[in-house]
Amino acid sequence: MESTTQLLNRARAGDEAAREALVSRYLPALRRFAHGRLPARVRGVLDTEDLVQATILRALNRIHDFESRHQGSLFAYLRQILLNRIRDEARREARKPPEVQLSEDMADPAPSPLEQVIGHDALARYERALTQLRPDFHEAVLLRIEMGCSYQEIAEALGRPTADSARSLTRRALLRLVEHLRLEDPSTPCATPLRR
Repeated sequence: MESTTQLLNRARAGDEAAREALVSRYLPALRRFAHGRLPARVRGVLDTEDLVQATILRALNRIHDFESRHQGSLFAYLRQILLNRIRDEARREARKPPEVQLSEDMADPAPSPLEQVIGHDALARYERALTQLRPDFHEAVLLRIEMGCSYQEIAEALGRPTADSARSLTRRALLRLVEHLRLEDPSTPCATPLRR
């Protein structure tokens, strides 16, 4: 078996087979060393195997900077680099705020952007009027007004053939919405009412 020093010299000269021999020689030992050292919180984000391989490849890319002073110094060098990477990953993960699962039905107590613009009473009337619309009108109004979708996006969401047909549908839906708002509050500004 070729010595580590001989493999190092060949790897420094650019011999890929020597690099691969060094990787295969130290990879199992470094895997064993890293096993259990990577904190559980980090393990979900980063695989130990990937960390070990990246460490070896990174070290071999800087092999010209390494000085072998005694037998086993390459393994000690690789082990120290791996330990530093594990510590870096643990520190990086510790700086992240903890993940919190939010419930879907959790409401923000602050007024919505729509409520801020039109006010609480007007929002309540708007929502009541929305419930009076047929389903495709209801969806068209929500997509355009609340979600800011383009007419092309509305066409795709509602299965309309073109953006122009979605624009026409949305216009009719908005006019119908205004009619319902006027029935509840005659002071609501309105365009010409639609016929039923």
